[in-house]
Amino acid sequence: SILITGAAGGIGSALAKAYASPGINLFLGDIEPESLASLAAQCRSLGAEVWTAVVDVTNHRAVAAWLNRSHQIRPLDLVIALAGISRGTFCREETVEEIREVFAVNLDGMVNTAEPAITLFRQRGKGQLALTSSLAGTRGFPVAPSYCATKSAIRVYGEGLRSRLLRENIVVSVINPGFVKTSMTDANPYPMPFRVSAERAARIIKSQLAWGRAHISFPKPHAAGAFLLKLLPAWLFDRIFRLK
Repeated sequence: SILITGAAGGIGSALAKAYASPGINLFLGDIEPESLASLAAQCRSLGAEVWTAVVDVTNHRAVAAWLNRSHQIRPLDLVIALAGISRGTFCREETVEEIREVFAVNLDGMVNTAEPAITLFRQRGKGQLALTSSLAGTRGFPVAPSYCATKSAIRVYGEGLRSRLLRENIVVSVINPGFVKTSMTDANPYPMPFRVSAERAARIIKSQLAWGRAHISFPKPHAAGAFLLKLLPAWLFDRIFRLK
């Protein structure tokens, strides 16, 4: 059984459909009821059993209750935390309210999903947890500092959980997408080299999760570029990315 937060979004929707097949139980959560209902119908047409929940990941009690209900229906094998937002653009700075919203959804939402999942996996004696970071989390980019900060925190959080939980037969993977064609990236007013489709992203994630990879970073050229940017000295990074 697989539970996905942010399931109605670009990657979440594609991933749900990638997993949907006879014998698969899907628990799909999102804040968009209409998109969620449409996705559920598509996944059922592919043979999966599907349960949906309109859930806000910033509400830790609601998320924990949903995970517990889902686990009682079908014991959870894999929890994929995908819910996330971005608010920064080249055109204007983030407001304080937007910064707080990004931290609440991206970071608090990830913790609100991970911790009850870990509790359930411990009770069962096994499980797999996937946390969604981003290649943007490798460095603080001026276009969306709060987004980069939350994704960096998620990456480190996931790395720490992986090392701590492996001995308990709980595998934690960190997903690090680059540019993926979704409604979020469609709003970006700048070039996005190597951007891949949500369907391609889903295939990569599904394949790498099956191997229990620590990090799932894609596309490869973007991942290599992010690694090199991380190595740049501050003065050179500032010169390249300084906003006019």
